[in-house]
Amino acid sequence: MSILDLVSEPDLFVVCKNCSSEVSPYVTECPYCGQRVRKRAPKIERGHGEVELGKRRRPRAPTLPRLRRGEIPGIAAETRPYATGVLVLASLAVTIAHVSGVSFDHLGAITSFDHGWWRVVAAPFVYNNAGTEFVCLVAIAIFGTHLERRFGPAALVGTFLLCGAAGAALAIVVHSYPAIGGNGAALGLLAAWLVDDRLALRRGDDRGNDMLGVWVIGALLLLVPVGDTDVSFFAGIGGAAAGALIGAVLSPMRA
Repeated sequence: MSILDLVSEPDLFVVCKNCSSEVSPYVTECPYCGQRVRKRAPKIERGHGEVELGKRRRPRAPTLPRLRRGEIPGIAAETRPYATGVLVLASLAVTIAHVSGVSFDHLGAITSFDHGWWRVVAAPFVYNNAGTEFVCLVAIAIFGTHLERRFGPAALVGTFLLCGAAGAALAIVVHSYPAIGGNGAALGLLAAWLVDDRLALRRGDDRGNDMLGVWVIGALLLLVPVGDTDVSFFAGIGGAAAGALIGAVLSPMRA
């Protein structure tokens, strides 16, 4: 060790001038007699290597891998609801097309029986009211995500299309015109999820879901035709009935 290193290193102790006791160089007052040793304690400097070592040893936040399908019974796999997002974006795209000048007739609105059965698939994507679209798409996003994570994207898309078509078809049969909007598809997804949840409870699988929110969303979807005359009440009833049937068929498959 060189002389320069010895000079640069701090003293191990200092001597109190009042009581001649050896005290730490990092205190300002003698702990034995109370005499002031220095005005301020010297700053403790850490070497560059110690700082880097401290940074390297800093613990990282714990992370868990994604839950795989079937890893924990009764718990859905952690998958991204891409199919649900596509359905929501498709409705928004149709709305943008209408705002851009495309007529409801060309987009698939149901205004009479003579316009073709292809409209039963297209009508659930057509909206003429921002409030109706918001309520329906929020419900589709919520329950579509739950169904997709439990049964997969194909089951989710099939349920949406079948429930929407069933509701639109019932509106045509009872001559409830006009009939546009996804209230039937949204109620179908809600009903399918609800039936699966109740059947799971009967099997002893209590998932602890908050049912109050489910009933509130269901009531809003049923009351949408009150504030929007372009939406058919029968389309909602038909979609809910189809969804309940599909939920009863799908639920045992994931028991």
